[in-house]
Amino acid sequence: MNQIELKAKAIQIRMDLLRMIHGAKTGHTGGSLSNTDILTALYYKIMKIDQQNPKWAERDRFIASKGHSVESLWCILADLGFFPKEELGTFSQFGTRLIGHPNNKVPGIEMNTGALGHGLAISVGMALAAKRDGKSYRVFCLMGDGEQAEGSVWEAAMAGPHFKLDNLVGIIDRNRLQISGSTEEVMGLEPLEEKWAAFGWNVVSIDGNDMESLVEAFGAVPTVPGKPTLVMANTVKGKGVSFAENNPAWHHHVPNDTQLSQALAELSAALELLSQEGQVR
Repeated sequence: MNQIELKAKAIQIRMDLLRMIHGAKTGHTGGSLSNTDILTALYYKIMKIDQQNPKWAERDRFIASKGHSVESLWCILADLGFFPKEELGTFSQFGTRLIGHPNNKVPGIEMNTGALGHGLAISVGMALAAKRDGKSYRVFCLMGDGEQAEGSVWEAAMAGPHFKLDNLVGIIDRNRLQISGSTEEVMGLEPLEEKWAAFGWNVVSIDGNDMESLVEAFGAVPTVPGKPTLVMANTVKGKGVSFAENNPAWHHHVPNDTQLSQALAELSAALELLSQEGQVR
């Protein structure tokens, strides 16, 4: 996909996840909207994957450590054909595979996640296995910024550089909000980039809602031989929906009928502008 197509796909995924959350009457709306561009860049441009063979040994691995923001991931996997798109209508319903966190009973999911702080350690193990087995796949781990208060994150952060895992990419969805408010009020993180650098990571700070920056950062890995990369993806929580942007109330919140209509109208307008831009180019 080119840049216009990737941006359009991200808008479409946002529309899908909003419809899914509205139908299910539950969901982590804000964080899923903020990480949609990240996942779109990875799944449609960067990662080696095969939806016809989800366990392909050479596939790149993705771990959603911030597992509660799974809605964008479910919509992307369905769109790519890992499972029927109609199944999105069962999200968070009784007996569904599509629960409110990643579930490895679903093709395309590597690990069950959701207890924050576990994903990076799992990713370190996968990246180390690739090195020892002589495999070329990369491991991408998406973390939340509120998750950085978990001690296990920093144990894994020490291990990545120790084992020289330049096939490992940590990503922080740095939207600066968590369920109870600002990350800096709940547990101050700054200077966050300097902390990761001090642990031996090559830190790349980007606009995490800018597709060009995401593709460039992910495509450059391994950025520094012998070092894992930490992409500090500065995002807007609730991105793309005016009344949800930078609003902590939308961490876990369901749009009503009126709000859904407004959100879809805003996203449709953004899609139309993007279409016009593509025609101009």
